[in-house]
Amino acid sequence: MSFNIHDLKWCQNCLAMSTRPRIKFDNRGWCNACVWSEKKKTIDWTKREEILTKLLDQHRQKDNTIDCLVPCSGGKDGSYVAWNLKHKYGMNPLAITVNPHLPLKTGDINLKNFLKSGFNHIAITPSYHAMQTLNKIGFIEMGSPYFGWLTSILSAVTKMANQLRIGLIFYGEDGEVEYGGSTETDNDPIYGINYMKRVYLEGGYQKILDSSNLSQEDLYFFKFPSDDEISSNPIKMAHWSYFENWNPYKNYLLAKEKCGLQENADSNEGTFTNFAQNDQELCALHYYLMYLKFGFGRGNQDASIEIRRGAMDREQAVNLVRLYDGQYPEKYLKSYLNYFQMSLEEFDSYIDKWANKALFKKENGRWTPLFEVH
Repeated sequence: MSFNIHDLKWCQNCLAMSTRPRIKFDNRGWCNACVWSEKKKTIDWTKREEILTKLLDQHRQKDNTIDCLVPCSGGKDGSYVAWNLKHKYGMNPLAITVNPHLPLKTGDINLKNFLKSGFNHIAITPSYHAMQTLNKIGFIEMGSPYFGWLTSILSAVTKMANQLRIGLIFYGEDGEVEYGGSTETDNDPIYGINYMKRVYLEGGYQKILDSSNLSQEDLYFFKFPSDDEISSNPIKMAHWSYFENWNPYKNYLLAKEKCGLQENADSNEGTFTNFAQNDQELCALHYYLMYLKFGFGRGNQDASIEIRRGAMDREQAVNLVRLYDGQYPEKYLKSYLNYFQMSLEEFDSYIDKWANKALFKKENGRWTPLFEVH
């Protein structure tokens, strides 16, 4: 990203930065995520629930077979969505997990507890070699160290829905709308494969798969169903956040009470929270690279969410971001080197490749910001 650091700015309400892809600011200096948080106060959520109920009724199976899929790692958001579908709306959801690499103990416990709370579930384990290869290429070519897994939680889930003839998939929040990206889906609950490839996979899907030199057999769970396959079994994908005022902390409380969700004993790397995205070690590297590319990391993202839900003022958030954001994931370094089959020098060279030189300078072997959050 090329720009003048003097043009760098932060949202006047939260701490979203002008470096965030697809972000916009209104005449008050509020980012589109904060504008959306305001708009949510005026949305007729009762009407949106009626749309949800109609959608569910269109897919409800009278013979008690599975009527929708919910991607779920055992974390707060997937647990929240699955629980509401089953217990509030009387659906029979099938929870589906794509097993990540370098899993964390807390994530394993949470998935087991979620299953014990009473859900049908299938787990998919794509070719280990293929996911490792795609993750490594994603790290090198896109600064996305779990690109293979990220692809599979979209492609494998869609493929499974097609094979099982299930026509409805529910993901959690629409991250673009909720956190300050594109607003093209804020008035439409349904989206498709092309949107996933373009936005969630940052337009790099075909490039990464083509450069992998993997066989079609190895790529089986990383390939989306063809247009012909989809036409014979239309699949609707929706974000739950379209139908209710999305609140990650509320999701956490329900998942903890109803599905046995556990937190980490300490805060997660790069942030002050301990109850989200506890499924895999590569998450910490993903957020560190996001910080180096754009200047904001996991701490900034969490603090901005807390501001928008009214749980934290901006001054508190600034202090927390200055304290936590952008921590080098030292804790998992040995694991990363083994997984990517790299020396420390090679690993750091790819880290350096993705550091935005307009935002950071390297001192004593670590990248330090040329800016201060304010």
